[in-house]
Amino acid sequence: MPPLLAPPLCLSAVACLGFKNHSPESLFPPPLDPLISVPSFPFTRFHSSTRSDKKVYVTSIPWDGRNREGIEWHFVEETHEYALLLIAEPSPEGQYERCSAWFTHIVHPFYRFVGKDMMRDLRYPFKTSTIPSWALPIIAIVLPALIFIAFYFRRREVYDLHHSILGLLFAVLTTAIITNAIKVTVGRPRPDFFWRCFPDGKELYDIVTGNVICHGEKNLINDGHKSFPSGHTSWSFAGLGYLALYLSGKIKAFDRNGHVAKLCIVFLPLLVASLVGISRVDDYRHHWDDVFVGGILGATVATFCYLQFFPAPYHMDGWGPYAYFQMLEEKGSSSPTSGANQQTEGVINME
Repeated sequence: MPPLLAPPLCLSAVACLGFKNHSPESLFPPPLDPLISVPSFPFTRFHSSTRSDKKVYVTSIPWDGRNREGIEWHFVEETHEYALLLIAEPSPEGQYERCSAWFTHIVHPFYRFVGKDMMRDLRYPFKTSTIPSWALPIIAIVLPALIFIAFYFRRREVYDLHHSILGLLFAVLTTAIITNAIKVTVGRPRPDFFWRCFPDGKELYDIVTGNVICHGEKNLINDGHKSFPSGHTSWSFAGLGYLALYLSGKIKAFDRNGHVAKLCIVFLPLLVASLVGISRVDDYRHHWDDVFVGGILGATVATFCYLQFFPAPYHMDGWGPYAYFQMLEEKGSSSPTSGANQQTEGVINME
């Protein structure tokens, strides 16, 4: 089986399946070469009297009871640097399980040159985020999905529910991949990079190159090189921008009747996404252009993904997905427009 390829834009979940009462005691740590992708780490026989003391260890060679150096220390020091996938395989003897593990180093962001003069613009306070990372899926995915479900209970149209959620997930996932790929490639320092690099306020620079020599926490320094573009903003505009397009089609916001109330409903998700982006500037986590590009990126991806499943909002049939009209054609309907007339009561009328 080929080694697991884990790009720097995602983190693999840690999973170990099939362990019975066997837990490794101590093994060799994996190689620390950041460019190595080790294909397989076989587990050998492990004995444990209880399940409560299970720990996940990995070794690059079969354990023979000697050189008992555990990998636990390595995980404490370098956990943020590795993605781990464990797959259980039954042993021929049937007495214990063997695990194959694939380690791939998570590439750190590009360490852009930061000189002393550049640090003058990177001394903003290190603050906690107004919108924490765990709230992003709620804002960008859960909230739009709840509105899609509400429309489903109103219209009972499974095609609409399925394609709206599918397009939403596609938009957010694509945006996340592009955003993180750009982040690690560009490596732009955040406005609060100084305090990530020098938490004690004592500056240190290379006497030859003048580049910064950080002595802060490694995970904070790595995250400090991921300013461009704003992930919070791109996520928000991907999910809420998709929702705005969905609402504009459902309420026929562009029916040329000039109803301002409809536009207010459409602009509301975009306003929320904009406030998320503004909070990133207020928290000194991003520069204003990071937020601007993140918003453009998320909105662009949301538009492309929406048009894969739905007609344009200004189209006569923009209220429903392509699949619904294709279903009507397969049933011998005279035209998609006639199907739209049958569903007029299900479309919210803001007039």
